[in-house]
Amino acid sequence: MKPDEALTNFEAFLRGKGLRMTAPRRGILLAAWSSHDHFSAEAMFEQVSGLNLGASRATVYRTLSLLVEAGFLSSMNNGRGTMLYEHCLGHEHHDHMICRACGKIEEFHSEQIERLQEEYAAKVGFTLAAHTLRLEGYCAQCTALGLAASHTS
Repeated sequence: MKPDEALTNFEAFLRGKGLRMTAPRRGILLAAWSSHDHFSAEAMFEQVSGLNLGASRATVYRTLSLLVEAGFLSSMNNGRGTMLYEHCLGHEHHDHMICRACGKIEEFHSEQIERLQEEYAAKVGFTLAAHTLRLEGYCAQCTALGLAASHTS
């Protein structure tokens, strides 16, 4: 989805909630849309603070929540108590591996895991609507440095 289309769709979503598209909301959406990385609300606040949009920290947090609610962003806890966001419209489903030592996030997709989840859900009569899978552990670099052993003992 192109930025102009995202803005139009987000504006329609906001109108449906009785809210307006403000300059800070517009700037936050465009900044989120330009990022291809996972980002925190604090990182977004730092980014939009330099744009002189008048976006307070509270506005950033509220707007990110609205963007998640509208389906423009997905969110996940990084295992350290921080919510991370990424734009998800037009992106294929993927899961995450998060390193507990350095915080590195590796995205992956496994047809086998997807199939197993669907099979198990069907077995127990559960209708899947959505899912997230987050694996926590230690990346190859941190394991090689011995950080995995020092964190697991």
